[in-house]
Amino acid sequence: MKFNILTLFIACFMTTASFAQVDRSKQPEPGPAPKINLGQPDEFVLDNGLKVLVVENHKLPRVSASLIIDNVPHAEAKPATAGLVSALMGTGSENMSKDEFNEEVDFLGANINFGAESAYASSLSKFFPRVMELMAEGALRPKFTEEEFESEKTKQIEGLKSNEKNVGAIASRVSSALAYGKSHPYGEFATVENTEKVNLQDVEKFYNNYFKPANAYLVVIGDVKTSEVKKLAEKNFGSWAKGAPTTKELPEVTNASGTQINLIDMPNAVQSELRLQNTIDLKMSDDDYFPVLVANQILGGSFGSYLNMNLREDKGYTYGARTSTGADKYASRFIASASVRNEVTDSAIVESLKEINRIKTELVEAETIENAKSKFAGDFVLRLESPATLANYALNIKTNDLSDDFYENYLKRINEVTAEDIKRVANKYYQIDNMRIVVAGKASDIAENLEKVKFNGKTIPVKYYNKLGDEIEKPVAKEIDPSVTAETVFSKYIEAIGGKDAVNNVESMVMLAQAEIQGMKLDLEMKRTTDGKMNQSISMGGNLMNKQVFNGETGYVMAQGQKMPYNEEQIAMAKTDAQLFPELNAADAKVAGIEKVNGEDAYVVEMDENNKSFYSVESGLKIQSIKTVSQAGQTMTIPTGYSDYREVEGIKVPYLISQSMGPQSFEFKVSEILINEGVSEEDFATE
Repeated sequence: MKFNILTLFIACFMTTASFAQVDRSKQPEPGPAPKINLGQPDEFVLDNGLKVLVVENHKLPRVSASLIIDNVPHAEAKPATAGLVSALMGTGSENMSKDEFNEEVDFLGANINFGAESAYASSLSKFFPRVMELMAEGALRPKFTEEEFESEKTKQIEGLKSNEKNVGAIASRVSSALAYGKSHPYGEFATVENTEKVNLQDVEKFYNNYFKPANAYLVVIGDVKTSEVKKLAEKNFGSWAKGAPTTKELPEVTNASGTQINLIDMPNAVQSELRLQNTIDLKMSDDDYFPVLVANQILGGSFGSYLNMNLREDKGYTYGARTSTGADKYASRFIASASVRNEVTDSAIVESLKEINRIKTELVEAETIENAKSKFAGDFVLRLESPATLANYALNIKTNDLSDDFYENYLKRINEVTAEDIKRVANKYYQIDNMRIVVAGKASDIAENLEKVKFNGKTIPVKYYNKLGDEIEKPVAKEIDPSVTAETVFSKYIEAIGGKDAVNNVESMVMLAQAEIQGMKLDLEMKRTTDGKMNQSISMGGNLMNKQVFNGETGYVMAQGQKMPYNEEQIAMAKTDAQLFPELNAADAKVAGIEKVNGEDAYVVEMDENNKSFYSVESGLKIQSIKTVSQAGQTMTIPTGYSDYREVEGIKVPYLISQSMGPQSFEFKVSEILINEGVSEEDFATE
């Protein structure tokens, strides 16, 4: 099945004009940075230690309040506990049921939500006194019930099970665990197993220990007077019992003794997730902070960065590559990340290392530095338009031990950064000789080439890990019984879906399905015939987004009201996609191996050079297909998963179809299947 997604990218560029000739060989002297007068929020402290910041802004009749508890990071014996505390906050209090609470919040047109160590509320200013009272009620007097606990625990477990197939999620959690260690708060993660071990008493203990006012800040912004906030804070939070949480010494964070590739085998992966990383010791209060900001922007912090221009624009390996350089007061890391095609995983690693090495060994051009500084200046000025910025900056100063004039001198400090500064901090914080190159991908496709990766004349060793971050032996591919051929796999599949007689009775099929993406509902209607014709349309809210028609020889695609005839490549692709049962006409297909698909052994059948199908060894059903397509210089692999087979008119049909295209994922749930009805020749007319 073929889905065409039209993605619109909006790019904003900041340009500067110069009317005089400039010597580009020399870095210009930094001009004077604009004077920033931020002002100060009003502040006061309650007797229990709660610190309150107020920013009055009377342009709109709205107020927001954020409660942030700045505790020292803490690892838990059961890492899933924090997530369950967060989920249970707001599900009822000592004085209000969950339904009563939510109904009143809705009636007031307010927004109130809670985290394990935070709370947030916003509303019209005339309702704010009551909304702040409700916020305090939910935050300070939660009632955790066994019923709600079991419900939220079940949801968390289902979400974790779903993420076990998510290559990006696995790459992120394992890279954190390898960087910081699983006993560190930044390295621990929830699993199905440790979530199942959490009980209601663990939740109550966590809340009682960490929801304390000693490290807490209440930030109020909007159409309200400080004098009123002081009364409301005293009334609603003044009774919050004084106290501080217990803390433990954080484990030491160290880097790998030498550069290494850490491969996490994800048999279902159609692309590799890369995380090149090393831990660093950098704080916002350090003198290196501003040079690192500029260095990161140039290396991988923007579309025009070294890394993105190489991997995306020059090589076409990825949709985007980025870097981040943390400045956490407890522990941080430098990380370069990208999602790349399986076949270029090794090349993408080498090119990433080259770009990191480039900023360490070459002075950045003056124009590149000035462009980066201009971007910081533009973003900084835009942020100042928001009243929340003043409060956030004031909070940052307090929680990160910054000087009072940190943000007033922000642009001045950025402006002072030189090419030599960038090279110096790059050598200090981008540690190529002690870097973990974490790869989550399909080991059977990429391991052989990864074991040959060299940089600076040295082969980089490869270590293998599972989804939990435990080191394992190199995965070994399963051997195929010589008697298994594409013909035997196809025969078992046909038998599994109903048998030859049932399949031969099918002349056409109509499928209606729905999906949701970013809160929007998509409707899919697909009509196909056994003689290779297809009509497919995708709509949103009753409006046609995309339509494709193929009559077996020619076709067209319609998008945004424009009708475009198929080119030769699209015709060839449609001849494959329109087949109801391609297994009946795949004479050149061959079995390529056995691989895991969602934990299930599957025969891999190469239908042609651009299409693979995966059939369950046990049931014979098709559970996945992978298509390779090239467009506008980019090559990508599109996986489609098939599950929840149900019988319709003697034929088993998948009622759940999942598909990924680059960073976008869809899950279509079938609502209706029609066999040999609902189709006419007019559906495939191309004129």
